[in-house]
Amino acid sequence: MGRLRDKVAIVTGGGRGIGRGISLELAREGAAVVLADIDMENANKTAAEIEASGGKATAIETDVTNPDSIASGIQAAIGWQGRVDILVNNAGVIGAHVGRNITPEDWDICYEVNLKGIWSMTSAMVPHFKERGGGRVVNIASIAGRKGSAGLAHYNASKAGAISITQSLAQDLGPSNINVNAVCPGLLWTDMWRHLEAVIGGDDTPEVVDRRQVFERFIQANCPLRREQTPEDIGKAVAFFASDDAKNITGQALNVDGGIEMN
Repeated sequence: MGRLRDKVAIVTGGGRGIGRGISLELAREGAAVVLADIDMENANKTAAEIEASGGKATAIETDVTNPDSIASGIQAAIGWQGRVDILVNNAGVIGAHVGRNITPEDWDICYEVNLKGIWSMTSAMVPHFKERGGGRVVNIASIAGRKGSAGLAHYNASKAGAISITQSLAQDLGPSNINVNAVCPGLLWTDMWRHLEAVIGGDDTPEVVDRRQVFERFIQANCPLRREQTPEDIGKAVAFFASDDAKNITGQALNVDGGIEMN
């Protein structure tokens, strides 16, 4: 099979969007995948898709903002195959509002899921990783964490924090043979971008949103390769960081964005 044969991976928010792409790619590389999600309908669908293609997957309800849910989810994940080797902190939100309409609640949810969720899930996994002699953590940040942009201060700040916490955790956990890296996706047509399309474009009717006019303008104006990124692209980057090919890489944040950010 692939580079992750006989490995077990947890993917938070693994049922749809980028998380689905990551889950499918890890399974293609041979990993048994735990889809840790609050959206059990989509998590079960993606797990069934993996199983139907000959892989191993299970869906476990997990809320990354709830310590009890995290503890029970990780315990169930370990019990499924007897161990976990890889943690992918993918769960993410953007909040309900952007621009001048951002509320304190938008700030709170971005902090709780996008930043504190990484720390909480990783902290809960560390004892198991140490017991097994090591592990891999891959955090999904964003190019939005590389520099600020108008109207998305709450989201951008949480993703900048995700890059920073990746570096801090890499320092803390390196001596325990735990690699911690991040992937920074660029422009992907997901439910999150559909929401932005409606808000920025000022029209939330499906027929207008599906024209992707704002999204396409962003690509043409900002992406040297002039093409959107896909969940599969992000999945391939995660699979690399989770594999032995990246055993000497830690504390890094890789842009997968068609060249929008170059560093």
